[in-house]
Amino acid sequence: MELENNLTQNLPEGADSLATAEFIVTVLDSKKAKDIKLLHVEKQTVLADYFIVCSGNSRTQIKSLADEVEYRMTRSGIEPLHVEGGRGDSWILLDYGSVIVHVFGRDAREFYNLEKLYDGTVEEDISELLTED
Repeated sequence: MELENNLTQNLPEGADSLATAEFIVTVLDSKKAKDIKLLHVEKQTVLADYFIVCSGNSRTQIKSLADEVEYRMTRSGIEPLHVEGGRGDSWILLDYGSVIVHVFGRDAREFYNLEKLYDGTVEEDISELLTED
């Protein structure tokens, strides 16, 4: 599925965790999320198969990014199991079971440094899913 189609279509029914994560990456990219990473954490934790980590430039953008993911996933029939953070927060977490989305402000991302915490994970190549800035 091409990026342009991903932005107008819902997540296909029965999509596996990688397809779900890739769909979320395209949604985040469409809203101009910064430094998006897709980490395959299945061997490091029982929490999820994939973590998506990205940054927003402001608290307003952080909220907008999380809201768009939640909207697009809900439109696809998938509700988050849990949401942490909200308006005015510098870190919002959306838990979709096998995929957990972390939307950070820059300072919070540096402070928590999930990429380092889960060192040794496989970072999936998402370059074909991202548009150029």
